[in-house]
Formats: sequence, structure tokens, C-alpha cells
Amino acid sequence: MGVLLTGMGRDGARGMAAIREKGGPTIAQDEATCVVFGMPRAAIDLGAALKVVPLDEVAGEMVRLVRTV
Repeated sequence: MGVLLTGMGRDGARGMAAIREKGGPTIAQDEATCVVFGMPRAAIDLGAALKVVPLDEVAGEMVRLVRTV
């Protein structure tokens, strides 16, 4: 599983894409709750984010995704 929270750059997005390519679940924080949306946006642009959710929903989404794998 990969989770990207607020941040800059693309390195995390590339790592998340690798996880997604292998079938792993991935989550990116949404723009509205990010201080810096750069890295989550990069992941979304790469198609690496399976889910995009607000910060306060990340933990619950992680649990849901783990239960379905």
C-alpha cells in the first residue's frame, strides 16, 4: 500500500506508481486538505492514486482497502 500526503516533488508519485503497477492499493490526499498539493497531484496525474480522499479519511480508507485485499 502507498499513501501520499501533502508535499512537493515527484519522487513519491513515481514510487506510488510502482506500487499501483504491481496491484497494490494507493491513496493520495485531496487538494483541499493539503498544505502543498505537489506530490499528491503528481500521483494523480500519473494515474497512480486509486483513491483521493481528505486527510481525515485516509486512515479509514487504508483499513477498507486492506480488508478487501
